[in-house]
Amino acid sequence: MQPFTEPLLRIGGNYVTAAGLVAFILFFAVGLSLAKLFQSDPFRRLLTRLKLGKNFASIIPTIFSVATLIFFTVTAINAAGIPLAWNQPLPGLSLTLVQIFLLVALLLAVFWIAARTKSFLFNRFLVNSGLDRSLQYAISQIVSNVVLVAGVFIVLDNAGIHLGTLAVFAGAVGVGIGFGLQNIASNFISGIVILAERPITIGDRVEVAGVAGQVQQIRARSTVILTNDNITMIVPNTKFIDSPVTNWTYGDPRVRFRIPIGVAYDSDLEKVRNALLEVARENSSVLHEPKPTVFLETFGDSAINLELVVWSSEMSYRPRRFRSDLNFAIAQKLRETGIEIPSPQRDLSFRGGVVRVEMTAPESKTERVVVDGAQR
Repeated sequence: MQPFTEPLLRIGGNYVTAAGLVAFILFFAVGLSLAKLFQSDPFRRLLTRLKLGKNFASIIPTIFSVATLIFFTVTAINAAGIPLAWNQPLPGLSLTLVQIFLLVALLLAVFWIAARTKSFLFNRFLVNSGLDRSLQYAISQIVSNVVLVAGVFIVLDNAGIHLGTLAVFAGAVGVGIGFGLQNIASNFISGIVILAERPITIGDRVEVAGVAGQVQQIRARSTVILTNDNITMIVPNTKFIDSPVTNWTYGDPRVRFRIPIGVAYDSDLEKVRNALLEVARENSSVLHEPKPTVFLETFGDSAINLELVVWSSEMSYRPRRFRSDLNFAIAQKLRETGIEIPSPQRDLSFRGGVVRVEMTAPESKTERVVVDGAQR
């Protein structure tokens, strides 16, 4: 056993033996194994069953893995014969390893309390308050943000990181950090404004910055929108403040749809109008009040252009599908009634010469026009 107790190397005035080196390897290997376990799918599924919240559950494995590596690395260093006290301040810091672990644990607790506060207010406390559901969500989100910010400040202050120190630090490097954080601060304030004024709420159908879909979440920095293609889009909150926003369901859910249609000049316009109104009446998503109507818009080059105007309160979430259904029904109805939808036409005028029409393929009804000996 003596070879295991003999010094192998010297680090910082401390001798490391073979036994200490073996102990270091064993403790470090255990730390790596546990860190890998915390990143595994079974552990993540366990956190999901505990209903800790999606965002909170996603960061816990990483924090646990890092904390485990630090703990077992320090333990391995001590086992190797290099003393690294848990209760001694780290070089360049006034915090010990124990205080750092406690600080991380308290910050995790603050995030968890903030998430549970939002869930409790929205799902239990305010559910029977009689308030609008979107207003309940706004109140829950604002209270959760207040709890989070207050809790972080309290934890940092009790850990010895005083707000005055943060103010000095911010004054020293505030200009450089300010440019980098101005978008984050702007999005955070915009999120509070959205929750307070409620130009959009959960479940609204919106269009902003080229993104159209249903609002799923309004978070501190961004808003989650689910498109009709089942694609989740993350839109910064500032887009809802400084950009034009189309909210299909804001206030009155009824939306007017305009369906253009062109018919041949020799069509019976009264018959066309009745056919279009019949299509509107047969569609279950079209409201009876306001009544559907038909407008004659213009006399075009190839067709008389009309417009079917209908109202709907259900199809604002799928406007493209609603228009498509109406267009299919209109095409079928006009075909059944013998009303022609003309193709573009052009009138040709010849100032002179001889025009001869030759049928080149009678079965396909194609023609060839020859003018002055030249094929056109």
